[in-house]
Amino acid sequence: MENTSLLDRINNWAKRSVMLKLLIIGILILILLIPTSMLSSLIYERQGVRDEATRDVSSKWGLQQTIGGPMITVPFEERVKNENGNIETVMQHAHFLPDELTITGEMIPEKRYRGIYVVMLYKAKLHITGTFSYPDFGELNLNPADCHLDEAYISLGIPDLKGINDAVNMTIGDSSFSFGPGIPDHEIFNSGISFKFPLQQKQSFNFTLDVNLNGSTSLAFLPFGKETRVELRSPWGTPSFEGTFLPDTRTVTDSGFTAQWKVLQLNRNYPQQGVGNFIGITDNDYGPKEITDSGNEAAFGVQLLLPIDEYQKTMRSVKYCIMFIIITFLSFFFVEVLNKKRIHAIQYLLVGSAICLFYVLLLSISEHLRFGQSYLISSVSTLTLITLYAAYIFKNRFLTLIFAGILALLYGFFYSLLQLEDYALLLGSIGLFIILATIMYLTRKVDWYGETDSGS
Repeated sequence: MENTSLLDRINNWAKRSVMLKLLIIGILILILLIPTSMLSSLIYERQGVRDEATRDVSSKWGLQQTIGGPMITVPFEERVKNENGNIETVMQHAHFLPDELTITGEMIPEKRYRGIYVVMLYKAKLHITGTFSYPDFGELNLNPADCHLDEAYISLGIPDLKGINDAVNMTIGDSSFSFGPGIPDHEIFNSGISFKFPLQQKQSFNFTLDVNLNGSTSLAFLPFGKETRVELRSPWGTPSFEGTFLPDTRTVTDSGFTAQWKVLQLNRNYPQQGVGNFIGITDNDYGPKEITDSGNEAAFGVQLLLPIDEYQKTMRSVKYCIMFIIITFLSFFFVEVLNKKRIHAIQYLLVGSAICLFYVLLLSISEHLRFGQSYLISSVSTLTLITLYAAYIFKNRFLTLIFAGILALLYGFFYSLLQLEDYALLLGSIGLFIILATIMYLTRKVDWYGETDSGS
């Protein structure tokens, strides 16, 4: 009888213990951290599939392009000691950059599709003009007699040659020179086009050339001139100006953008002439890459952004998942404590699972519809499911309507946080303060120690 009485007392204590219920809720929240972390992995996986689709299409059209040059290269002989102490002659290359470099162009965006994914491509029409001075070999302490002036050539760095649409010709005075594929040395550019240009008359000259180029996502330039000017325009309304230098002037509207850059020799960390890889492109890694990657420290340009990155917004929304679960569980808890409605731990767990499922719905639907539409469909579906389940648990229409209103406010609140990126911290802090104040008010008369029941 005593054992039975002890078990009854323990059972009664467990039923009315508020702290035990909170402990169970805390354990359930920790359990739900597992599917929450899996949500992040799922988003990264879908991002990987999209990026793979982008790489596949871009590899056939043209990758990210960074235009470098044009540049004059002159081979010269250098006498060095070998391992045996004997003097031998090796061939080196001196590189000379233009005095003035002006690039005007237009980026014509193109959307291509691979499955459900959009790939951002472009066609660039570039007009390049500038001025070269006759190379000053004295600046490099070179003897002109050691320089092979008849083997000099002009090169233009282009990372992905498959993107070139038309023949590239440079006009110098009354003469026209056709670029050929490849570059004799890979000290500055690992990929590009060039033509032989024997140096004869010791005078400066002007040049012009046109480049029609396919690329994907971004277009960048290296400031090789003593003064480099770039003017770029496009009918794309969501550009991102990236790299070391922002435009001096820019105009961005829904119908497109125009941008102008002016970069001086003093703004970069290499001179107008040098030997070998004097520009400092690491490991000859001039190629398709992000504008700000190593080796393109002085590069600048523009990236064509898609208006909405559904994965980025979904990832941001997942960060609020645990907060959403906590507030929902607290709402259930208050109904249970204040209105004596017993709710089983499994029922808490099912509601938490429904909240996690909301983010799976949001991710999958946003791959086909706009993010706002996807959020509305997912939230209404989840809200309906949880409300119908709560109606069965509460068996009280008034409590059910209040609970549904709380969930609706939460979905609206978190959507506002996603939209107001600059003010998300401010809005979130105010929202959490209001939620905490509400919890403190509702629990001001809760019998945490169960003294009322004990006394009765």
